[in-house]
Parts: sequence; C-alpha cells; structure tokens
Amino acid sequence: MFLLYFKTWRIPVLKICCVHFGYCVFKCVYFSVRHDIACHVTVCSFKMAAEDLPSQFDVVILGTGLTESVIAAACSRVGQSVLHLDRRNYYAGNWASFTFNGLLSWIEEYKNQQKVQITESEQVWRSLIDEGEDVVPLSSVDSSISNLEVFCYASEEEEKEEETKAPLTSCQPVNAETVSEETTGDSTEAQDTVTGDDTTASDAKTQNEEHEVSEPEEEQHTSDISEPSQSQEEKDSQPISSPADPPVEVEKKITYQKLVKEGRRFNIDLVSKLMYSRGALVDLLIKSNVSRYAEFKNIGRILTCRNGKVEQVPCSRADVFASKQLTVVEKRMLMKFLTFCLDFEQHPEEYQDYTEKPFREFLKNKKLTENLQDFVLHSIAMVTQQTLTEEGLKATQHFLRCLGRYGNTPFLFPLNGLGEIPQCFCRMCAVFGGIYCLRHSVQCLVVDKASNKVKAVIDTRGQKISCSHFVVEDSYIRDEQRQSTAYRQISRAVLITDRSVLPSESDQQISLVTIPPLESSAPAVRMVELCSSSMTCMPGTYLVHLTCSSSGTAQEDLAPVVSELFHVSTIPGEEPSEGAEERSKPAVLWVMYFNMRDTSALDSSSYSLPSNVHVCTGPDGSLGSDCSIKLAESVFHHILPDEEFCPPAPNPEDIIYDGDGPQAEGPGFDESVNTEAEEEGAAHEKNPSTEPAEMDSVADTTPSSEE
Repeated sequence: MFLLYFKTWRIPVLKICCVHFGYCVFKCVYFSVRHDIACHVTVCSFKMAAEDLPSQFDVVILGTGLTESVIAAACSRVGQSVLHLDRRNYYAGNWASFTFNGLLSWIEEYKNQQKVQITESEQVWRSLIDEGEDVVPLSSVDSSISNLEVFCYASEEEEKEEETKAPLTSCQPVNAETVSEETTGDSTEAQDTVTGDDTTASDAKTQNEEHEVSEPEEEQHTSDISEPSQSQEEKDSQPISSPADPPVEVEKKITYQKLVKEGRRFNIDLVSKLMYSRGALVDLLIKSNVSRYAEFKNIGRILTCRNGKVEQVPCSRADVFASKQLTVVEKRMLMKFLTFCLDFEQHPEEYQDYTEKPFREFLKNKKLTENLQDFVLHSIAMVTQQTLTEEGLKATQHFLRCLGRYGNTPFLFPLNGLGEIPQCFCRMCAVFGGIYCLRHSVQCLVVDKASNKVKAVIDTRGQKISCSHFVVEDSYIRDEQRQSTAYRQISRAVLITDRSVLPSESDQQISLVTIPPLESSAPAVRMVELCSSSMTCMPGTYLVHLTCSSSGTAQEDLAPVVSELFHVSTIPGEEPSEGAEERSKPAVLWVMYFNMRDTSALDSSSYSLPSNVHVCTGPDGSLGSDCSIKLAESVFHHILPDEEFCPPAPNPEDIIYDGDGPQAEGPGFDESVNTEAEEEGAAHEKNPSTEPAEMDSVADTTPSSEE
C-alpha cells in the first residue's frame, strides 16, 4: 500500500496494490477533494522472474500505440484477460510524447541502434517447441524511424550572462533553480500523465509544476508563468526611460542551456495529429468514459501561407463575413459553396459528372477564384490535388459539421501532448485487470500446425504463454512475413521557436497552418503551432510540428518550408541584421527532422501470418485518428464478434470488486461518524449521493470546457 500524489492538485490518493507471484494486479481506491476527477492507474514494471507471469491469457498485445491500447481497453472492459507488452521503456510507441530531455535520450538511443547489429537468438525458444508446433519469429529491432537529423540554432552561451543583464524578478531565479534539478529525469514523461475532466486551462496550468515553487496566482490563466508577461511587468514597473534602451531583447533570448533546464515543461509528440470534434476518437472517448482521464484545448485558429504571407482562413459564417482577405463577391461565392457541401448528397446532379475527376476541377467548374480554391482544397477539405471530387466533398462536409461543437474551429488538442491518449486507454485496461510490462517483448509465436493458429507466445525471458489471440504492432513483423516491403513514408519536422508565425493579441493560441506546395512536384505541408498553455513547451517558446507525405528525406521535403516561414541562423545564436526581412520571422531555436513509416494502407492480406494474429498499423499521414480507431474496432469485432466495443466504464464510486460488498459512502468533512447507526444498518438508509450522476454528465461534456 502506498501513496500516489496528483500532479495537478497534490492530493494524496490511496492505491491498494495486490502483488501476486511477482506481477501486478491493481485495485484502486480513490480519495480526493474533487470527486469528479478520475485518477489514473500507473502500472509499475517490476523486475520479475519470467515464470512468475501467468501462463495463460485470452489476448496478448505487443505494442502500446493508440490502436493496440484501444483494443486492450476494449477487451479488458468486457472481461477478457489481457497481457500488454512493449519492448520500449515508455508507453505509446510512435504515438509517444517526450520531454525535451527525454527526446534527447530517445535520439541517442536511435543513433546507438543504427550502429549496433542485433542478431536474433533462436537457441532459447527452440527447446520450448513441441511436436506439431511451428514458430513465427518476430523482429527485435524497430525500423519505423529513419533519416533522423537534429540541428540546434539557439545560443550555447552560459545562461549566467543572460541573468546578470536582466532585472531581478521574483520568478526567474526560482524557475531556473527548480527546473535544473529536474533535468536528470526519466527518458519520457509518458508515465507521469495526469487525469481530469471538465477543467479550464487554469486547472491544467499546474500539471507540469509538481516540483516547482508556487507562483503568484494573479497571473492570467492563458499565459502561465510566461517570460514575455514578466518582461512586460518589468517594463511597466520601471521608471520612464529613453526608447533607445533595449534590455528587453537580451532578456527574451533563449539559450540551449535554458531549453535543457526547462526540459520537463516540453511534451514533444512523435506524430502530429488533432482531434476532429465529431471524429471517431472524440466519440469513443465520450462513449467509453475515458475522456475523464484527459484534458483538451480548442484549436484557436486555422491559418494558411500564400505567397510567403501567413493569413487566417475563413471557415465559419462569422469568419467569412469578417475576413479582410476576401472581396464581397468572393464571400458570397464561398458561402454558397459551403452551404452546398453541407448536404451535397441531396444534389447529385451538381457533381455526378466529376465523380471520377479531381476535386480541383470541380472547384474550377463552380467558378471559385484561385484564392478560394486554395482555401477549400488545402485548408478546409485538406486533400491533395489528385483527390477525387466525391472524397473532397465528404472531407469538406466533415469539416463543416465539426464546426461549433467545442469552439470556432473543428479541432481539439489533448493537453500534455497526443501521447496522453494511448495512456488513457491503457489506464482503462489496467483498471479492469490488464497486466502491463514495459521493456518486455515476444521473441516468437508458437503456431499449431493442424489449425494454423497461434496457441502461445514465447517472451524475451523464455516463458511460454498461451493465448487465444495475438495483437501486434506492425514494427514487430519481419520482412519475410510481409507480402510487400514497399511502404509509404511520412516526413516530420519538430521545431522550437521563439514566437508565433502570426502574432495576435493572445499569445496562447494553438494554430493549424496549411501550406500549399511550394513547387508543383512538392507535397502540401501541414503545420501545428502549439503554445505554452497546451502544456507542450516552456513559456516564451512555441512548439511547431510539420508533416507531409514523403517525396525524399524529411529534411529535403521540409527544410524549404522552414526557411520560408522562419529565420534559420547560420551561426547558433546569431540574430538577423537590422531592417532585414528575416527579423520579422520567428527564429528557430532547435529542429529535428525524421521520416516515419506509414503502413496504414496495408490490411490482413498484406501479411503471411496465422488467422488469429492481428496486425495494427502505425500512425498515418492524415490529420485525424479515425483510421486507427476504425482498425481497433475491426480487430475487436474479429476477436469478440458478439461483444460491444468499449462500453461505458462505471464511475469509481460504483465499482464493487470481487469479494467486496456494497459500501456506504463515508462521512464528509463536516459530518461525524455515527457508529451506532452503522451497526443498526441506518447508514444504508441515507439519501444516495448525487456524485455518480455528476460524473456521468462531466464525462460526456469533458471537451466542452474549451468552448
């Protein structure tokens, strides 16, 4: 029995852990001031003897990405015994989020993996194979990431020089000291996530401040403890001075040492995605009650880059009529077209001649101007030049139907990064009895020759574990088990910058930027710019994700876009010269390029595997996660065709564990305990608590806090 502390509220939560034969089965009892908070389950990884794991499970799942985690939660929820493994030391696989220091460790591991040739050992498991059994070996090397390049453009000078030039404040020394003690943390923050529900950004603000000294509470909830607001306070408090005095610029300068010291404030995603407010993922989060484990922030604006200029995209009725980029005629044309798209199925005569033609041609036929065509194609439908008309109309319709549910854009983003979402489903699986082991993998599958089905797996510690179904992430499959090794690739870039690409009154907005192809042969680029209130970067910086389909290496695909929108210094820490056009651009402090394998186009016929082996593809190149959720539901129904997919989880107050009877609610803070009444059974006659119903309403409206 031990205490776990909420990062947000610093409330002790009692966790009862039953350890049986070396592995963990968790029963969780929650005590908190706010009963509408559902605490997460952290599944510890103990060093255990291999023979101590149970020898039989209904489902063994290898990999903790989004698809695998949803399947694990769905199976565990309906009573299946689940063993969930991952060879990595962090959750979520290629969907993971890292602190800056954790990402540096991940980069180092990647480089070391490229140098070391790993030989597959077969001697251990060969002795465990009986007559009538065959084996399917799995890969022990992850080759889904390639062409990784890292560049640092921030000054590498000591931060002391910067501090002596800056005026003394109450926040700077404290933050620098407290965060510097945290730089030796784990390689990822994935296991330290915080649960919650219908909270505002002011609640989420404290999630990354567990070890820090409390700050004054008078600050704005959207700006956190941002350095720009500190500099403004200092300017206001100082006596009037001459305009030629520029110490503020020195004060705002962010060095590489600062990034490392504040590394725990970052949550950097390997894959960049947003959540459509009426998409499959949001619907599943609400239906399953998993939404209570996470917090979300609305995307504030949608931007586009045309002719080197960043401008806002008018996507709602109010935006269209308020837009200064469109003429009066263009506003009418756009409104008429968007109204048509909302129910285009009712007017097939309008588009039936273009069903086999590109969407761009249909837009031209509708007499939309070049300006409007770019808005619709790249920023609203978000499709390519080759996309067919019907698909483009459906994408536009989906975008429009998502507007207004939680804000003025169709998108939500999970606080602390996308890596939170797979972990939320892992928590649900663990609550219902799932067993988790990180740094633990499967060497091979044991196949019954007569039925050609997997009957067991042999893990990396030499234990043979029986199972009825085996779910595996694509990166564990060897090339000899694939029908084809030709994959699509995604080009990714992650940037840390010093300011927004389009400054506005509020510096705490998440922006989606669509960038049309710079050349006819180049792909369109999608950019997501995250502010510090999204809990993904330190105050005074922005975290920028760029994604596109690959035509070369990630650096070849995305470096021209980075140069177009940002200032990239030739010497670390160098500032652009006075009056230069580059001075108006945000400066890149640090950038990472890499390619990620996209196997979303593959299906079960693409692999030579037994029928009860289900392969889950990794992240795809689209903006949403519908592909992964639909795959998870398909695999679940293949395993359990008669069961409901992810039914709502009961509230913690409603759970009765095996061997436990119903328990009356304990006394509140202002109530006294009446022992005589309890003995007489009067406690069961008290008015029932209204809190479970309150939890139901909160779980269904969690994202609406961002409206």
